[in-house]
Amino acid sequence: MKKDINATANALAVVGGGAYLICVVWVYFSMSSYMGVLSSWFHGLDFRALPTKQLELGSWLWGFITFTAFSWLAGYFFAYFYNKFIK
Repeated sequence: MKKDINATANALAVVGGGAYLICVVWVYFSMSSYMGVLSSWFHGLDFRALPTKQLELGSWLWGFITFTAFSWLAGYFFAYFYNKFIK
């Protein structure tokens, strides 16, 4: 069954953008727990040792836009190649 390329891209953009916003809220309310979880995801790196800074609107907004765009492109190419491989 073929995937609708635009629907898949849109769905992944919504999921990616939503996940990004959840992370922004998490950092805003509890950066230390966020850095602890992030450290557990990247074996051997301690993100808690890095210097931190306050969230800036322009920074997180640019991150949201670029991450959502990247997610859309990933969904688009995933569906495109999926359709090519099922032939």
